[in-house]
Amino acid sequence: MQRETLAIVVGGGPAPGINGVISSVTIKAINLGKKVIGITDGFKWLSRGISDRILPLAVSDVSRIHTSGGSIIGTSRENPSGDSQKMANVVEILKKLDVGYLVTIGGDDTAFTASEVAKAVGKKIQVAHVPKTIDNDLPLPDNMPTFGFETARHVGTKIVENLMEDAKTITRWYFVTTMGREAGHLALGIGKAAGATLAIIPEEFPKSDHIHLSTIADILEGAIIKRRAMGRNDGVAVMAEGLAAKIGKDELEKLAKLKKDEHGHIRLSEINLGKFLRNEVKKRLLERGIDMTIVKTNVGYEVRSAAPIPFDVEYTRNLGYGAVKFLLGGGSNAIIAYRSGKLAPIPFSETIDPKTGRTRVRLVDINSESYEVAKAYMIRLKKEDFDDGENMERLARAGNLTPEEFESRFRHIAM
Repeated sequence: MQRETLAIVVGGGPAPGINGVISSVTIKAINLGKKVIGITDGFKWLSRGISDRILPLAVSDVSRIHTSGGSIIGTSRENPSGDSQKMANVVEILKKLDVGYLVTIGGDDTAFTASEVAKAVGKKIQVAHVPKTIDNDLPLPDNMPTFGFETARHVGTKIVENLMEDAKTITRWYFVTTMGREAGHLALGIGKAAGATLAIIPEEFPKSDHIHLSTIADILEGAIIKRRAMGRNDGVAVMAEGLAAKIGKDELEKLAKLKKDEHGHIRLSEINLGKFLRNEVKKRLLERGIDMTIVKTNVGYEVRSAAPIPFDVEYTRNLGYGAVKFLLGGGSNAIIAYRSGKLAPIPFSETIDPKTGRTRVRLVDINSESYEVAKAYMIRLKKEDFDDGENMERLARAGNLTPEEFESRFRHIAM
């Protein structure tokens, strides 16, 4: 006999719209006669065999939370999938709580954990995952964003717009690092929407297993010189934190003691990439008599628990409704997604990368027209800058270099 309780678990970092999914799932399930509980703090307590960290949910508890940020049941990065005892604890507690349906909300790591839980519980519990991440790196149909991304981009864009105005007002540069562990969607989206001077993302280096910090510094220095040649000494560069993941371990360890999270990922937020790049570029310029004020800052935690914009409010209501419809219709073991406006669940088996055994990651397509547009409006060194001798002389003068020195130094980073 099918158990009548539906449980909700949130994993990973916060993202705008989590409460919208919780609200939508709860209301739909209760209207269909099910009991709903929220498991607090992700898989943290389940993994430890603790069964009393739950929050019974009623319609009155969730009817107005869909426009608020954060998560009323919390979240964590606890990962039971790599520990057989933790996974056994999760299964045991879910059964003890009479759970027949499980909705997980999270990014690629939580999606993988959900798929492992689904394997462990078999047919006893039906599992559906609602994809959430401001990184926008889950491979959804029709290039649909993961919920939370559009709000994060919106809030991040406002921050960068303010920095651009400040940079112009007092003549300085900002190096802004955004979240994006493997993909540059957020950095590029913010940079493109704000009209930032340039954006740098890890996908620019697809053929490189590792890139050097000096290469990123060259790109930034080249952009500053080109901007100077245009008569401006201000600008904003937006960079994805995932650039650090492509830098060799030896170089990274010079910046910080490397720590990993529960899923085995290097904690990129603890690597002060912006500080190193600011110091390196400023030092280079000073050596040639150019005194430039450069400020490093981050856009990350500020956007994760922001109140969702209307796009994400509507989107999360659809996703939560779709999750319950899928589960109570007999479905299981899938990520909830939409194709052409219709519910189109993706089986967990189709989301796993056979090379890594983990959930596939959606990267920025640098061959797309969208990226072509982004590049066209960036102010950074391009191949044509080196094809016109007169123009190259002008750029070299702006950098206090000879044309030969300029070409030798920067041609390799031309887009």
